[in-house]
Formats: sequence, structure tokens, C-alpha cells
Amino acid sequence: MKQSSVHDCHLISLPKIGTPEGNISAINEYIEVPFSLNRIYYLYDVPVGEKRGGHGHKELRQLIVAACGSFSVVLDDGKQKVTHHLNRPYQGLIIVPGIWRELEDFSYGSICLVLASDSYCEDDYIRNYNQFLKYKLCL
Repeated sequence: MKQSSVHDCHLISLPKIGTPEGNISAINEYIEVPFSLNRIYYLYDVPVGEKRGGHGHKELRQLIVAACGSFSVVLDDGKQKVTHHLNRPYQGLIIVPGIWRELEDFSYGSICLVLASDSYCEDDYIRNYNQFLKYKLCL
């Protein structure tokens, strides 16, 4: 999706079931997320002031959730940048292929949950921003 834009990425509300004992949110492939779920990972103990991400994907789709605490996700399509601040475990950010992403402003104790459409594949990553821009221009 070389032609994707930051506007193809969007926040979604996840189901939230509240009980006196606490809340629960479930995420199902093709229901809450419009893709299959093949990899789940999470980032934690990110030191204050550090950034994560700093790459784009050619094919991978992701749902990013602030499972605990908060952080910001800066999305860049080579022409526009949009920042989403995630701080609710019942809200997620869908990221489509062809978008550069950086995660920043992690609060102390935050946990970034990522649900991905595919298993890890280094060939899917674009880790250099100038190469990302060239990728986006080669339509």
C-alpha cells in the first residue's frame, strides 16, 4: 500500500465490559480488527524520553493499544504527519501498510500492546526514513 496515507489509519473503540470486579476488553480478528491476528507483542519498561518504532512496513497491518499508561504514536505517510495519543485500554489505533511510525512520550509503567497481521519478517521493514520516502514515491 505505497499510496496509503495517515488518514487510512484510525482509532477504534474496543468492546468494554464493566463489572464490579473490573473491566475486560476482547479483540477478535475480523470483528474488532479488519485483519487476521498472527503476532502479538508488547513494549514495556521504555525509559522516559526514549522513542520506539522509527520504521515503516510494506505489508504489515497493526492494532496498537495502550494496555497501561500512555504514549503517542506519530504517523507519517511521507507528506503528512498525524499524532495520536493513546491512553485508554479500550481504544486502539489501526495502522495500515506504507506508514512510518514513531512511538514517543511513554508514561512511567506504560505497556504498548501490538496485534499484527503477520509474523515477524525483516524484509517487510523499512528502517531508513529516506528509503521509506523513496518507497512511497515509487508508485
